[in-house]
Amino acid sequence: MSSPGDVILANVQFTDTFEVKKRPALVLFEEFDNVVVAGITSNLSMKGILITKKEGAIKDSIIKLNYIFTISRSMIEKILFSISHEKKKAVYDGLVSKLSGLKSN
Repeated sequence: MSSPGDVILANVQFTDTFEVKKRPALVLFEEFDNVVVAGITSNLSMKGILITKKEGAIKDSIIKLNYIFTISRSMIEKILFSISHEKKKAVYDGLVSKLSGLKSN
């Protein structure tokens, strides 16, 4: 069972094709066997939060806060590592900032 902040390897179906590939993702939360994740890319020119090899990534990568999706728990191959408390806070703060338009005044 995964926890928020775990970086997982999952079978992910791409939105523009029926192709399924193994890709890393960051677990945001899990509920009723559904796991909400943020995609991770090794394309360092993308916007997001950097995770490095020193932190446990296979290669320096970006957590893409603009690429959030839901997978079934059964699509998770394995847990790779967990991000630090500081990175969890950066992810949280980044998501809150992106969602601030939903806040009623």
